[in-house]
Amino acid sequence: MRKPARPGCPVELTLDRLAGKWKTILLARLKSGPQRYADLRASVPGLSDKVLTDRLHELRADGLVDQDPQGRYLLSPEGETLRPVLQALYDWGQDRGEPR
Repeated sequence: MRKPARPGCPVELTLDRLAGKWKTILLARLKSGPQRYADLRASVPGLSDKVLTDRLHELRADGLVDQDPQGRYLLSPEGETLRPVLQALYDWGQDRGEPR
């Protein structure tokens, strides 16, 4: 699990672990349940195979995502702790209008 050298505050630690647009989107997709690589790929238009592979690798290295024996990606127990955070982000966006 990666950790910043010296986070200035807990928000900095959180943002370091979730850095980048794609990690949070992938975690949000996995919040609904385990998914195969191809399903994740299809659910996130604009995300290249290389970036998807890299982000899944990073999320696994950070302990937020696991892979089951069938090869599906899912939130790890640590990733599950982000469920309320992901829901709050979803709700915030939902309250502010349609996605672009």
